[in-house]
Amino acid sequence: MNIKLKIWRQENPKAKGKFMDYSLEDVSPEMSFLEMLDALNTKLIINGDNPVAYEHDCREGICGCCSLYINGHPHGKGERTTTCELHMRSFTDGETIVVEPWRAKAFPVIKDLIVDRNAFDKIMAAGGFISVNTGSAQDSNAILVNKEHADEAFDSASCIGCGACVAACKNASAMLFVSAKISQFALLEQGKIEGMQRVQKMVSKMDELGFGNCTNTYACEAECPKGIKVTNIARMNRQFIAAKVGSQKQD
Repeated sequence: MNIKLKIWRQENPKAKGKFMDYSLEDVSPEMSFLEMLDALNTKLIINGDNPVAYEHDCREGICGCCSLYINGHPHGKGERTTTCELHMRSFTDGETIVVEPWRAKAFPVIKDLIVDRNAFDKIMAAGGFISVNTGSAQDSNAILVNKEHADEAFDSASCIGCGACVAACKNASAMLFVSAKISQFALLEQGKIEGMQRVQKMVSKMDELGFGNCTNTYACEAECPKGIKVTNIARMNRQFIAAKVGSQKQD
């Protein structure tokens, strides 16, 4: 199959970017999207042009690095699919594919399709951990955990931090990511000890970094490659309000 590409090119964070047109012939439908970009870069290098910069690592839908906005959708139109899991059979012969980076104030462009997602790391550093001494590993039945809570915590922990929720949101909100990382601890006994401090610190850091607010359009859940639920946001909001009320009573 032959395809046309309209790709965002930007030399550095301060440079003015623009879309550039490319064409690629004899693309196998079995290629992944990243393999297609590899083929494009090989062609560009052979012709003496600069290759397109994009981020990737595991290519197995685990790391979240392959964060591209494809034809108006984070990671492309496929459901629960990362860019590295997207295959060229999802497109048609002769189609024009528009590829651009995440668009968010908190995710500044580094070069071409690569954005700086260190904001997520800063949010996790603010409180996304357990610092109390929980001791060594205990027998599996020593701490009783509700089966439903355990399943929900596991589902929340499956968030790969790719930023698709931010890219999909009209306000560039990070609340789905933050709430998932809060929920994975809030639902378990070990995480409840620091729960009130954790939610305040992480939400505060999220606001400080310039992410927008949630307006409940559910676009984040619809585009999330791991299917993280917006019920996490409701849980985070309840916990945040309880923490703020509790801190005011102490004052």
